Amino acid sequence: MRKKIVAGNWKMNKDLQEANILASEVVNMVKDEVMTDTVVVMCTPYVYLNKALKLTDGSKVQIGAQNCSEHASGAYTGEISAPMLKSIDVPYVIIGHSERREYFSETNEQLAAKVNIALENELIPIFCCGESLETRESGNHFDFVCNQLTESLFHLSAEELEKVVIAYEPIWAIGTGKTASAEQAQEMHEKLRAHLASKYGDLAEEISILYGGSVKPGNAEEIFAGKDVDGGLIGGASLESRGFVDIVKSI
Repeated sequence: MRKKIVAGNWKMNKDLQEANILASEVVNMVKDEVMTDTVVVMCTPYVYLNKALKLTDGSKVQIGAQNCSEHASGAYTGEISAPMLKSIDVPYVIIGHSERREYFSETNEQLAAKVNIALENELIPIFCCGESLETRESGNHFDFVCNQLTESLFHLSAEELEKVVIAYEPIWAIGTGKTASAEQAQEMHEKLRAHLASKYGDLAEEISILYGGSVKPGNAEEIFAGKDVDGGLIGGASLESRGFVDIVKSI
């Protein structure tokens, strides 16, 4: 049985007081309401990780970082390493978000190295993939996204891949208010699972594939109904506790 996962990506938002309030509200709501076995993750800015870990200690909510370096240590000012994240017991890390690919020119090869070092340090990578509007309109979107998996994940052993979570993000639907239809989301997830199966066989059925792209309480249930959609990587809607927890409940 694949894990159902809803992860909130706070991106570069919230000051310390706002972050404390949001994390506390999510923890309390998840505790007080009847929840399924869905894994709930909050991916906070680096400076809040320690506090978030304390606020969520003993709760059903887990914590993730938004990125890590492909290097273990060294003269990389401003970077955060996987060993650092491991040392404070952060369980999840987002790797390859479209904004990292676009604004920081992260390549598939670089992301493969990040996946490697995350796994070496017992972190669970949430590996992001997705296409631009231009790529989708070209009709090459399936091959493009599958190639991201090939170049960044297909060097892994089956035992390693089993520890990876995949998040499909149609870039044209992130922060734009546009959303891939439930049919479009399911179609891409099905293609990605089939691509995984082409190398890893039945293991593909065990890999959680999340959808990320303007998921809101009003559309989450329909999107999550897809048989290959195992949850969501939530951006803007994760910044408001009630809406985020409603999305969690909808799965």
